[in-house]
Amino acid sequence: MDTNVKTDRPLAALKKRRKFVGSEAFYGYLFVSPMMGGFLLVMLFPLVYSIYMSLTDWQLLGDPNFIGTANYQQMVNDPEFFIVLKNTFLFSAGLVPINIILALWLAMLLQRNLPGMGIFRTAIFIPVMTSIVVWSIIWKYMFGTDEGFINQVLGVFGIEGPAWLYNPNLAMGAVIFVSAIKNVGLNMVLFLAALQQVDKNLYEASYLDGANKWNRFRHITLPMITPTIFLTIILTVIGSMKVFGQIYVMTNGGPGNHTKVLVYYIWESAFKLYEFGYASAVAIVLFIIILFFTLIQWWGRKRWVFHEQ
Repeated sequence: MDTNVKTDRPLAALKKRRKFVGSEAFYGYLFVSPMMGGFLLVMLFPLVYSIYMSLTDWQLLGDPNFIGTANYQQMVNDPEFFIVLKNTFLFSAGLVPINIILALWLAMLLQRNLPGMGIFRTAIFIPVMTSIVVWSIIWKYMFGTDEGFINQVLGVFGIEGPAWLYNPNLAMGAVIFVSAIKNVGLNMVLFLAALQQVDKNLYEASYLDGANKWNRFRHITLPMITPTIFLTIILTVIGSMKVFGQIYVMTNGGPGNHTKVLVYYIWESAFKLYEFGYASAVAIVLFIIILFFTLIQWWGRKRWVFHEQ
């Protein structure tokens, strides 16, 4: 009797395995396996390894030396880190509202199906597809002190243009402006799609009730597109925290440290000073900051995002 039970168990397991291979669940796992493999290889493994690196002293050449939380202690005691952190928050605080407001304004202007609107939409979206390096080089020359296009235009009106990228009070504003113009087309397209989904009957009913344009925008348009506003804010905040190309090309973190942000600081620590362990620690802190702001926004969405499915 015991022998039969032992013999039946492998047969039952084999039948169960064959049944699973032909099931919908098997094909489901098969289709998602490339994505899961890519996630484990490209995302999860580098993240775990970065955490390990942040606990080491590694100068690239030689083996990593485990030092525990020494890199994090160095970060807390480094005044430059807090300057860079402040610059990153300043950049995000300037970029996000400018980008969102400008994108929404452009979307409302270009949502009408008038002749030539497609050309304007394409022109505004082209910078999104342009290389960030090329875009930054062009604007660096446009903000040039002597031969820059902007200062030449100001000179026509008798105004002496400043040294935009060498003035501590103007450099960050110039980089924020260039970054906002670069990516405003993407959010504009998202807002265009959202505006086209708003029920036109709501506008007609409000018009009959005597509502003006501002009231229609405030009480109909904004509430109906809040899911898209929520999405664009999250994407723009994350993008602003990871800014690097504009800073590297236009200012190199200068003048002084006035435009040095976290990603530039990570790059400088890793590839200029060869402090890969310290750079990994800063990268982990940046990851935590982005995750924190994303979770805060996700938690607060129920207070102001309407029509969420």
